Amino acid sequence: MNSVFKPLALGLAVAAAFPASSAFAQSISVSTASSVIITAGRQPQAAIDVLADNVVITAEQIQQSGAASVVDLLQQQRGIEISRNGGPGNNSSVFMRGGNNTQNLVLIDGVRVGSSTTGGATWATIPLSQIDHIEIVYGPLSSLYGADAMSGVIHIFTKKTPGVLNTTASLGAGSYGTRKVQAGVSGSVSSNLSLALNVAHDEDEGFSATKTGNPDKDGYKLDSVSLRADYEVSKDLEFGAKFLQSRLNAQFDSGAKNDYSVQNLETISAFGKGRINDIWTASLQFAQSTDRTFTDASYGKSQIDTVQNLITFQNDIRIGKDVLQLLAERREETVDTTTAGLNGDRKTDSLAASYVLKHQAHLASASVRYDRSSVYGSHTTGSVAYGYKLNDSWRVNASYGSSFRAPTFNELYYPGYGVASNKPEQAKNAEAGIYYELGDTQLSAVYYQNKATDLLVSTNTCPVDVKGHPYGCAYNVNKATMSGLTVGANTRLGDWNLRASVDIQDPKDDTSGLRLARRSKKHGSLAAEYTIANAKVGVETVLSGNRFDDVANTKTLAGYGLLNIYGTYEVVKNLTVIGRWNNALNKDYELAKNYATAGSSIFVGLNYGFK
Repeated sequence: MNSVFKPLALGLAVAAAFPASSAFAQSISVSTASSVIITAGRQPQAAIDVLADNVVITAEQIQQSGAASVVDLLQQQRGIEISRNGGPGNNSSVFMRGGNNTQNLVLIDGVRVGSSTTGGATWATIPLSQIDHIEIVYGPLSSLYGADAMSGVIHIFTKKTPGVLNTTASLGAGSYGTRKVQAGVSGSVSSNLSLALNVAHDEDEGFSATKTGNPDKDGYKLDSVSLRADYEVSKDLEFGAKFLQSRLNAQFDSGAKNDYSVQNLETISAFGKGRINDIWTASLQFAQSTDRTFTDASYGKSQIDTVQNLITFQNDIRIGKDVLQLLAERREETVDTTTAGLNGDRKTDSLAASYVLKHQAHLASASVRYDRSSVYGSHTTGSVAYGYKLNDSWRVNASYGSSFRAPTFNELYYPGYGVASNKPEQAKNAEAGIYYELGDTQLSAVYYQNKATDLLVSTNTCPVDVKGHPYGCAYNVNKATMSGLTVGANTRLGDWNLRASVDIQDPKDDTSGLRLARRSKKHGSLAAEYTIANAKVGVETVLSGNRFDDVANTKTLAGYGLLNIYGTYEVVKNLTVIGRWNNALNKDYELAKNYATAGSSIFVGLNYGFK
């Protein structure tokens, strides 16, 4: 049997060992039409009315996952692939619909995060212990969020429990010296004020990040805290503040030395939201995110700090069932590093408008955004989408949108590599999809084609300044087409909760005709969960075809199939035991050439107070 599909066959065999019945069916969590999505339109929308393809990872799914990191959790979702240089504390990338890690936007409680020097989020610093749920919206969203939302947006929401004051706690331990502990309290402390505080510590002794060279263990320690407060002055006016901080101390391999880095992530925001009249609601948010990294490695020491200040003024005007949204935004980025010539700042001012229409069987949206940067000039993006409900269960969608990615400070200014005249990457995406939803069953199939131009890549011979760039540079030379079909399904059958997805894609470099690095032609997942009395048991498979580790497509990363098994048991009310066996078949696979991945590993923990 093909080793890629062996976990799938074993997963189905394990699932078949449990009989199906109708008892306790209501205890299984499945997304339904009543769920609400915020990210797709920067406003709450019923999931059944959202025209963009999306996935919501619920609090329950996160709690029972036993995943070591956010990246491990995302790996199980449709349309997403990952790469990582070793264990959970090491450098990671997330590819949405075949796009680069720098081509998706990451938000934490509405605040943009990421490094202005390398681009993209520093995934290892985002603590899974602080996350309540995640919204993933696929496709270009630059017309709503500006730069970098070319492949989609991943929006992370920190923990908050509505209603009465509630205490939560969890602890666990597992293979590779894994230890996790978390405690939190949240809820209403008065009729007007609600608070949430959560602290966590994760650590792992790890394994050697590389398969060759330094054989030492490369572990990590991650400490984090989140705090939020919401004060309702009246039913028409509320204020709030949110704060998240994490500190990651991680070891990695770049040579014979015991290399390590200390990374700090912080987001803080304050907002006010009020209803001006019966149709007009306005909100104002002040926010700051910081990304600070100190590295002590075989190649030297460095300090790289990014600070982003953001001001957002949003107005939602209801016109019957429709919503007109008007937005003004300002973002200021500052980079301070130990690399001479890389320090600097830039400012981006933005205006945007969108209109969401809902009329009987017809759904439609249109948006346009203007961004003007002090460094790379102005950019206008737009998007239109239309959906038609064939009946109460079936809907068809079509959309077209443009997007762009801003050049990073490294691509602009890094000595001997950056070129100050580099332009933003641009893309135009067209897609069509069909959706089915009836009760606890959802099906979707979406075909997309995202054509990108002016891609910034490393060229061996720099076209602009051979003297200043003797070894090449970053330059706008490539074109790429990311096209594919993504299919998702989940349903509830008696005591069973079933989920499956498959992606058939062609992420191609149009300049060379070769496949984009570290992306497969096919990948997918299958999960089955069975509930009986106070217990749940589930199996998951993650499948991927082969990939290439380099742009020349000469270094092959073999395909892989992973089998994970998990279970939960509610001992008494509010106290649950969880157990997870990851990579149960001990598959030896690579997400990056010559970098190791975790083998068969066990995690056992206790959760108290989680709903």
